Amino acid sequence: MTIFNVFTLCGGLALFLFGMSTMGDGLERKAGSRLKDLLERLTSNPFKGFLLGLAVTAVIQSSSATTVMVVGFVNAGVMQLNQAIGIIMGANVGTTVTSWILSLTGIQGESFWIQMLKPANFSPVLALVGILLYMFCKSNSKKDIGSILLGFAVLMTGMEMMSGAVAPLKTMPEFANLLLLFSNPLLGVLAGALLTAVIQSSSASVGILQALASTGAVTYGSAIPIILGQNIGTCVTAMLSSVGTNKNARRASLVHLYFNVIGTTVFLIGYGIVSVVFRPAFISQSIDAFGIAIVHTAFNVVSTAVMLPFASLLEKLAYATIRDDAAEEPQPAFEVSLLDTRLLATPSVAVEQARLVANMMAEFSFDACRKAMTLLDNYDPSVYDEVAELENRVDVLEDKMGTYLLALGRESLSSDDTSQVALLLHSIGDLERIGDHALGLARTAGEIHSKEIVFSTQAQKDIMTLRMAVTDIISITVRAFTRQDRAAARHVEPLEQVVDMLRYRMKEGHIDRMQTGVCSQQTGFVYSDLITGCQRISDHCSNLAVSLIRTEVDKLDAHEYLNNIKSGGDREYTELFSTYKKKYGIE
Repeated sequence: MTIFNVFTLCGGLALFLFGMSTMGDGLERKAGSRLKDLLERLTSNPFKGFLLGLAVTAVIQSSSATTVMVVGFVNAGVMQLNQAIGIIMGANVGTTVTSWILSLTGIQGESFWIQMLKPANFSPVLALVGILLYMFCKSNSKKDIGSILLGFAVLMTGMEMMSGAVAPLKTMPEFANLLLLFSNPLLGVLAGALLTAVIQSSSASVGILQALASTGAVTYGSAIPIILGQNIGTCVTAMLSSVGTNKNARRASLVHLYFNVIGTTVFLIGYGIVSVVFRPAFISQSIDAFGIAIVHTAFNVVSTAVMLPFASLLEKLAYATIRDDAAEEPQPAFEVSLLDTRLLATPSVAVEQARLVANMMAEFSFDACRKAMTLLDNYDPSVYDEVAELENRVDVLEDKMGTYLLALGRESLSSDDTSQVALLLHSIGDLERIGDHALGLARTAGEIHSKEIVFSTQAQKDIMTLRMAVTDIISITVRAFTRQDRAAARHVEPLEQVVDMLRYRMKEGHIDRMQTGVCSQQTGFVYSDLITGCQRISDHCSNLAVSLIRTEVDKLDAHEYLNNIKSGGDREYTELFSTYKKKYGIE
C-alpha cells in the first residue's frame, strides 16, 4: 500500500462524510416540520416511542441527531424521560438503514438489473439528476431533492474510493496481524468505540468498516467486537450535548449510554460463550458488507427486544446515577427553555420551537393589553403587577429569540423554514413594543386613579369605543399570528385605519371640549396618552399582519402593499374597511 493509496483513502473518507452530511441535511429540510409533528406524538408507551425513534432516524439518517434532539426536548420540559427511552432505542435500530444501503456495494451478479443495483453503476445517474435539479430548478423543494441525490452519489463515490484504496491491504501481513488484535473482544470494542467517538457517527464508522471488509481480510471474529464498540462510541455525541442541561436531560443521555453498554455486555458475553463452547466456523471466515449490516442490525434489534420491556428499569438506573438534591436546581422559565441550542442541529425542529415561543410572546403581549385596559375601569395594583410581569417576560423572550433566530438563520434551512425565520425576526420587535405600550396604558390608568381624574360623558363613550376596536384588533391579530391565518390577517389593516380615524375624532372632540371648558388641560394630557397608546398598539398589530401576509408573496414590499390597498386597489380591503367603520360609528 503506497502513500497514494493513503491519499485516496483520506479523500474517499472526506467525500463519504461530506456526502452523508449533505444527504442528511437534504432529507431533514425535505422532511421539514413533519419531524416536529412526529415528535409531538409523544406517548408513555415505550413501543410506540421505539417506532417513533426508528421513523425519525430513518428519515434523517443519524441516530446521534435524534438522540441530541431528545436530550434537547427533555431539557426543555416538552418530553418526559420515560417518553425519551423508547425513542432512543428506536434511533439505534433506525441507524442500521445506512449500513444496508452501503452494503449494496458488495452485490454480485451478471444480470443487468442486478448490476444496476450496484451504487457504482446508478450513482452517476443520481448525481446527474441531482445536479440538474440543484442548479436549474427554482423551487427550493426540488433543490432539496437534488441535494439528497448529490449527497447520496458523493457518499457512494467516497465508499468506492475507500474500498479501492484499501484493496492492497489484503496482501499485507501487517494488516492481518492488526486485525488479529481486534479478535480480542475487549480491544475490538475499544477500537470501535474510539473510531465512532472521533467521527461522532456510528453510520460513518460502520461504513468505514464495510470498506475495509471489501479487502476480504476482515473476519467475523474481528468485526463483531468492533461493531459492538461502535454502538457505544455513538453515545459520545449525546453525552457532550447534555453538558449544561438539567438533570432529566443528563439522565436521557445516560439512558442512551446504558442501553448500549448493557446491550454490548450481554451480546459480548453471549458471543464469548458461543465462540469458546461451540467454536463456530463462521468466526474465522471473511465478513463482507452484507454481513456487517446483518450483525449491526441483529445487535440493535436483539438489544431492543431484550431491554424494551425493562425500559422503566433503565429510567430507575438513570435516576439512581443522577439523584435529586434536597434543594431543587434552578430552572429557567419554561418558554426560555424551549429555545434549546441543541435543537439547532435539526433546524426544522428548532424553527417550530421558535414559532411556539413567538406564539407565547404574542399571548403574553396581548394578555398584558387586555389586563391594562381593565385597569381603566377598576384600578387594581395586583393587576398592574401582572401587566408588568408579562411585559418583562416578553422583553426577556425578545432578547433570547433574537439571538436564537440569528443562530438559526446560519443553518441550512428549507424555503418554508427560511420564510418562518424571517417572519419571526420581523415580528418579535413588534410584540415587544406591544408589551411596552400595554405597560404604558397601565401606568396611565394608575395616574387616572391616583389623581382621581374623571372624564366627561362623551369622552368616556369615545374611550369605550376605542377600547372595543383595539380589543377587536388584538383578538384578530393574535389569532392570525398564532394560527398563521393570512385570511384573518387581512382584517387587521382596515381595522387599524378605523382606529386611526377614532383617534383623530377623539382628539378633535377633546379640543372642542377644552375650548368650551368641559375638560381641563390636565385631563387632556392623560387623555392624549391613553388614545396614543391604543393607536400605537394597533400600529404594531398592523405590522404583524403585514409581515404574515408577506410570507405568502415573495419580495412583497410592505409600503407598496399598504399604499395599494388603501388607494382602492383591493376590493376585500374596501369592503372590510366599510364594515368596520359602520361597526364603530364612523360616518
